[in-house]
Amino acid sequence: MKQHLQNPIFKKLGNLADETHTEIYVIGGFVRDIFLNRPSKDIDILVIGNGIEFAEAAGKILHTKVAVFKNFGTAMLRSSDLEIEFVGARKESYRSDSRKPVVENGTLEDDQKRRDFTINAMALGLNSSNFGKLLDPFHGIDDLEHQLIRTPLNPIETFSDDPLRMMRAIRFATQLNFKIDEEATKAIKLNGHRIKIVSTERITDELNKIILAKQPSIGFNYLFDTGLLKHVFPPMVDLYGVDIIDGQGHKDNFYHTLQVLDNIAQSTDDLWLRWSAILHDIAKPATKRFEKGHGWTFHGHEDKGARMVPKIFAQLKLPLNEKMKMVQKLVQLHLRPIVLAQDVVSDSAVRRLLFEAGDDIESLMLLCHADVTTKNEYKVKKYRQNFERVQQKLKDVEERDQIRNWQPPITGEDIMLAFSLKAGKEVGIIKSKIREAILEGEIKNSHEEAFLFMIEKGKEIGLIPTNSPN
Repeated sequence: MKQHLQNPIFKKLGNLADETHTEIYVIGGFVRDIFLNRPSKDIDILVIGNGIEFAEAAGKILHTKVAVFKNFGTAMLRSSDLEIEFVGARKESYRSDSRKPVVENGTLEDDQKRRDFTINAMALGLNSSNFGKLLDPFHGIDDLEHQLIRTPLNPIETFSDDPLRMMRAIRFATQLNFKIDEEATKAIKLNGHRIKIVSTERITDELNKIILAKQPSIGFNYLFDTGLLKHVFPPMVDLYGVDIIDGQGHKDNFYHTLQVLDNIAQSTDDLWLRWSAILHDIAKPATKRFEKGHGWTFHGHEDKGARMVPKIFAQLKLPLNEKMKMVQKLVQLHLRPIVLAQDVVSDSAVRRLLFEAGDDIESLMLLCHADVTTKNEYKVKKYRQNFERVQQKLKDVEERDQIRNWQPPITGEDIMLAFSLKAGKEVGIIKSKIREAILEGEIKNSHEEAFLFMIEKGKEIGLIPTNSPN
């Protein structure tokens, strides 16, 4: 294992440990990632003794500042592009109402026992007597080989003590494309209700990491099958299932959503665009109706879904900023390109879509492509050809009319000046008429045509232009 500790930092820390008669190990994710051939810049150093004191001594020999977190008993320093965290070996015990443990000083064995998973409990010695020696009491190497997520101790206790580990198990399984051990899976099913003692922020952080994985559906299937999803994100569970009336059913919107999420994950790493895939049909359960002669309908699910987005973001402690607004916009508009693709594409419909989507038009088209989940190759080909036609039309109209992020050439101030008006209803009426006329192609997107149109519409509602001969 010495070849994996070639960075001089390990020898320097090992020498310091020998000089201070301290036992130290590199442990956790860095060791795991060595065997997975994954690059890692985060190094956890386990100190048998006082981790903060050793970190401060390390900071002196490495000529770098040390950040101390006394409440957590940890310290951190940066060296080149590495972030190194030091912690003293600990043993932990838990109360049933909190995931914050009672911590005592412990041995290497104590510390490895308290780790969440066997693949994260492996340690490499750094002292001269055991430099590079692997200490793997829970057979993490075997679990890496068998692509298995397993807990060092009884999983029921492990997950009951710290319920966030259930989310972490699913997150690691998703990121690494591993299976969760059968006993651990059963333990998650038994302990799902305990997730309520974990802060929403911590749960959502793990959820976002699942969403950002290469194939997020792995994690959502685990969340659903173990029952954890109903505790952390109930609206998504509501998508599950198929109703049948008069022999007519609809697609299972839960699994459709997972397919859309996986599809969009192949095209973008943007977390918020992936959230738009998750939420694009979120209001289908609330809008589902069976209509004789028409079958199942979900009329207005895009509007209701868009209205649900701020509440869902607030509940999950996601940011209520422009990211949320983008997701809301994409949920609102996600049917529009599909409708355009099915009809003869008019310039006015394209102008309106460009105006409403603005800079998010490419993201919207990505979502619409991802939303095609039919297994019928003919339908897939037809949809793609139609979308390509819509995208070309979007490009042509934008080049000609410059509608994206467009503001009408006549402002409210222009209207007030032209008719000696104060701010009020008439200004809004005229401004709206100008915008609609340009979007419908009745007049060109120019100040001159818009000005003449403004005068005409003002007269129609009884306004007299300033300096008018009449």
